[in-house]
Amino acid sequence: MQEFLPALLLGWALGTALVFLVRWLGQHLITEPCSGKTLVALSMPLLLGPGGLAFTALSWRRPRRAALGLGLVVASFLPGLYVGARDIGLLRTQGCAGGYVVIAAPGTKSIGTLTLRPGETRQLTGRIGGYQRQNYPEVFTLRAGSLDPSIKVTLGKTQVHAGESFPMTVTAVPGAPLNTYKVGVQGVQTVASKTYEATGTLEVDVH
Repeated sequence: MQEFLPALLLGWALGTALVFLVRWLGQHLITEPCSGKTLVALSMPLLLGPGGLAFTALSWRRPRRAALGLGLVVASFLPGLYVGARDIGLLRTQGCAGGYVVIAAPGTKSIGTLTLRPGETRQLTGRIGGYQRQNYPEVFTLRAGSLDPSIKVTLGKTQVHAGESFPMTVTAVPGAPLNTYKVGVQGVQTVASKTYEATGTLEVDVH
């Protein structure tokens, strides 16, 4: 135990140092806002975990070296996986992981399904998520609809900024067959021939 614990801590310290070194190099060497950043965030957990296990398996007759490998495995989870997940979450808020449309009913944060009777109308709201307005200041052009004419979708705005809510109305036309329908909402921003997209879907259950 006296040999095992120091070697384990040494492996963890080495793995931790590698995590933050690679992260620092990625932040300073990759100038593109999105390109390559996800790979950097995932690289160390993916390398340290399997690599540490392989090193431990090869060194199982040498307890000190095996403990060193286990330390690398621990570093792949903490801080490796934690820091990587945090960086990917930050990339998502910057639009690097694509955008999404949050559809909500009054009093709710978001909904995935909506129940209507034939002839009934419901007022909802939508919001462009996944992008920060300071990084994507131009407007998103909205469109929405259903593939089936039994469901009508009307947007209260046709252009919004990232993070801005917009009203939308979903109607099951009178006589709509009892079924489950899918509604899609899309926001598109085009800047210098580059297109940024946010999408959302809603299931409408008519019964």
